[in-house]
Amino acid sequence: MDRPKKKVVLRAVNSMSSLSTIVEENGVKRMRAVNSLTSISELDDNDLLALLVDRPRLKLERKNSYDEKSFSELSLYDSAHSLDGRFGWETPTFSINDSFDPHPMVSKAWEALFRSQVYFRGQPVGTIAAYDHASEEVLNYDQVFVRDFVPSALAFLMNGEPEIVKNFLLKTLQIQGHEKKIDRFKLGDGAMPASFKVLHNPIKKTDSIIADFGESAIGRVAPVDSGFWWIILLRAYTKSTGDLSLAERPECQKGMRLILSLCLSEGFDTFPTLLCADGCSMIDRRMGVYGYPIEIQALFFMALQSAHSMLKQDAEGKELMDKIGKRLNAMSFHMRSYFWLDFQQLNDIYRYKTEEYSHTAVNKFNVIPDSIPDWVFDFMPLQGGYFVGNVSPARMDFRWFALGNCIAILSSLATPEQSMAIMDLIEARWDELVGEMPLKICYPALESHEWRIVTGCDPKNTRWSYHNGGSWPVLLWLLTAASIKTGRPQIARRAIDLAEARLLKDGWPEYYDGKSGRFIGKQARKFQTWSIAGYLVAKMMMEDPTHVGMISMEEEKHMKPVLNRSFSWS
Repeated sequence: MDRPKKKVVLRAVNSMSSLSTIVEENGVKRMRAVNSLTSISELDDNDLLALLVDRPRLKLERKNSYDEKSFSELSLYDSAHSLDGRFGWETPTFSINDSFDPHPMVSKAWEALFRSQVYFRGQPVGTIAAYDHASEEVLNYDQVFVRDFVPSALAFLMNGEPEIVKNFLLKTLQIQGHEKKIDRFKLGDGAMPASFKVLHNPIKKTDSIIADFGESAIGRVAPVDSGFWWIILLRAYTKSTGDLSLAERPECQKGMRLILSLCLSEGFDTFPTLLCADGCSMIDRRMGVYGYPIEIQALFFMALQSAHSMLKQDAEGKELMDKIGKRLNAMSFHMRSYFWLDFQQLNDIYRYKTEEYSHTAVNKFNVIPDSIPDWVFDFMPLQGGYFVGNVSPARMDFRWFALGNCIAILSSLATPEQSMAIMDLIEARWDELVGEMPLKICYPALESHEWRIVTGCDPKNTRWSYHNGGSWPVLLWLLTAASIKTGRPQIARRAIDLAEARLLKDGWPEYYDGKSGRFIGKQARKFQTWSIAGYLVAKMMMEDPTHVGMISMEEEKHMKPVLNRSFSWS
């Protein structure tokens, strides 16, 4: 007699409970506690890769998680109605046959994640940056950051709890409609906040929100990446839930158009990449990433693709989609050609001639070969490559940045060959890029005179600390997603095992210091929410690789693949 199959759905019961599983046998559902010590290293590579081929899918029931009436009372926009479901996206779900029990650290992570939730008028709207009561300085770690909430949102979506994500998307959209001024200067209408804080008045029993568009940030720089993350998260929500109505609401359509209008306006720039200031992304302090940083370009590319799949084909949407299509083509060529560095290209740059003029110039940006740092020659393996940090006139930032390269893989900004080369590089330079705690935000660190000049003697960004070569556990989910997409799950497994050895014991720090990421960051907050959520997302992706579909994108059909450099680079 055949043994009945079990259907297992992982779900956190409440904020203070341990993780449980709902097991269905012969049509009868029951709860049982998770107590297994199974490590992710015990799962065979073939088992993980098989999940990519045999993908179980289950449509989740749609939920109207945000009360229409309450939103219309709070929003500047009219309540939206559901439009025709023309997209028909498939819905990846966190439900697999014969699932293995999770690591005991998972239940602790869920407890911490639920404690971090922020409520506005009784509804969850996000998670605070850190829940570290031991720290004397709160600063803005008690606020909901747009970029920080993304891994939290993905964790909730994968766990079948989309309500908080929908609320967050609508609340930040409402904040976008507010007037944004720094001193006497007004920001563009499409700018999204870096963060917001919910203020509770226990006497009047009212809630209010204070948003930060950069006017309170260190350095007073508005975030460029917030709007891109918002669009990417809107697509992830739609992919996960199958709720097409949210993206098609007039206010969501308008929000996307406002964000992209800021970036797609024509001006004096001769590059399709986006010109940015230092401190406008995850690296929100002066680190010499002004100009055309890889992180912003990769996020911009992914946001353009996401918006292209969600914008309506009306008069306004069609015009914008035409611009998006042209920009995606231009960006794919530009980034794949001029930002890409491998052994052959490094050798070509080493032999560059300078002061070339005309369309036939090989050294198009007049990069001086003597500006190539010595470390690159030893760092670059024969097999492998990556997108450099920045390219602009007479400047090539050869540093390796984790977020930008992982997003390049997930967004298909990188070709399949380039994606594999990035993973080859990570494996070949594991000690430098991963070490004892995944993952280096950038490599290498700025030191001595260069640190003083580039960072302005920033005492927080000293060598191998914080943004200057520090190790950030949140990047684990991006590395895992990239590993699964490229068919290299063993890379993610190895990194997750490293994280599981220390993260919980160390109190979920924000970042680690040192060349190998051995020490807890000197100013790192404990119970950093995105460190917690990043671990959970990585675990759930490994258990069900179909989750990667929320964030991963294939190259759009309207984009012509550009695999080779132009003739002038030959």
